[in-house]
Amino acid sequence: MNQASPIILIKNATVYSPKNLGLVHLVIAGGKVVYIGKKCPSLGDELAIQTIDAQGQAVIPGFIDGHTHITGGGGEAGFSTRVPPVPLSQFTRAGVTTVVGLLGTDDLTRNTESIIAQVYALREEGLSAYCYTGGYHLPPTTLTGSVKSDIVFIEPIIGVGELAISDHRSSQPTLNELLKIASEAHVARLMTGKAGILHLHLGDGERGLSLIREALCTAEIPARTYNPTHINRRKALFDEACDLAKQGCWVDVTAFETGDVGYEPAEALMRYMGQDLPQDKLTISSDGGGCLPCFDQHGHMTKMDFASSSSMTDVFYQLLDEGVTMEACLPFFTSNVADLMNFKKKGRLTLGCDADLLILDPKMRIKHVMAQGQWHVFDTQIIKKGSFEE
Repeated sequence: MNQASPIILIKNATVYSPKNLGLVHLVIAGGKVVYIGKKCPSLGDELAIQTIDAQGQAVIPGFIDGHTHITGGGGEAGFSTRVPPVPLSQFTRAGVTTVVGLLGTDDLTRNTESIIAQVYALREEGLSAYCYTGGYHLPPTTLTGSVKSDIVFIEPIIGVGELAISDHRSSQPTLNELLKIASEAHVARLMTGKAGILHLHLGDGERGLSLIREALCTAEIPARTYNPTHINRRKALFDEACDLAKQGCWVDVTAFETGDVGYEPAEALMRYMGQDLPQDKLTISSDGGGCLPCFDQHGHMTKMDFASSSSMTDVFYQLLDEGVTMEACLPFFTSNVADLMNFKKKGRLTLGCDADLLILDPKMRIKHVMAQGQWHVFDTQIIKKGSFEE
């Protein structure tokens, strides 16, 4: 396997773009998909070419993890519980080739400066990385002094979040405060063509999504601006989110266990697919690097776990194992996220898109991972690690 080959020919691949393109051949050059077709191209012997025969196995776009704590989350039980930054291979071995980082409860000891620095670090290591400004609380932590100017002037910043609502850890934003943040994100989208979304953490509070519903009834800000996540943590919350999707909001399932009070992520996705709902308005993310705390009725943490992007990949496997077709479930991990984030070259395998792709084995598990035209995982072995990984 020649990692340095500038041109890669992948033959006999069953490509899902996410649409099933059938058995085709792909050529990767300069980090882009430069050819997809039924006819295997003839490439000159003078060129340095690596040839991979997929033998009919599935080739799919790399996953986009739209909610991950790249600088680490936690800190809710003391400074020693702060999760360290997520290393490169934790993403790539899960098939994630693009990440969107954010701050959570701890938007004080971690800030916009630190998350941008981690974005640049992951980019230097070969991953496509972006981030939000702000965090759980108001006023939002920013670099330039406002959400709008952060999005407009700082290239990796594509929106604001995760602003917490219906949660005892939030700053309890009012409707007017929510509208002001949403309007800044929306106007920044108009100015830049970025996502310009307000990514909203939903807690266990009984108010659920009422603040978003009120915002949609009160102001002219488009529904696509509001992007609630963790919608499967309570069953009533999931039902509320399905109604918001009908109004034009993208809604996000988190790949964590919910117990009896919510829907497990695979069940949530299948429930959504089984209803007359806009199938392009649902995404799934991992909350990778973030803590998964449990609190008692007094707000005291009783236990803590930590999330990884691999939990999202496990949901993908579970859906396929339960008979969900690739074309039905793949957009939740790829093209739907790309459309939400306004990533024009991500989430699809089409001519001119970024060469972020996964080759699956006969059991539909990840065998090879390519990010920006470079192999990160080959034959299930990690061949490209982060700077401080052993």
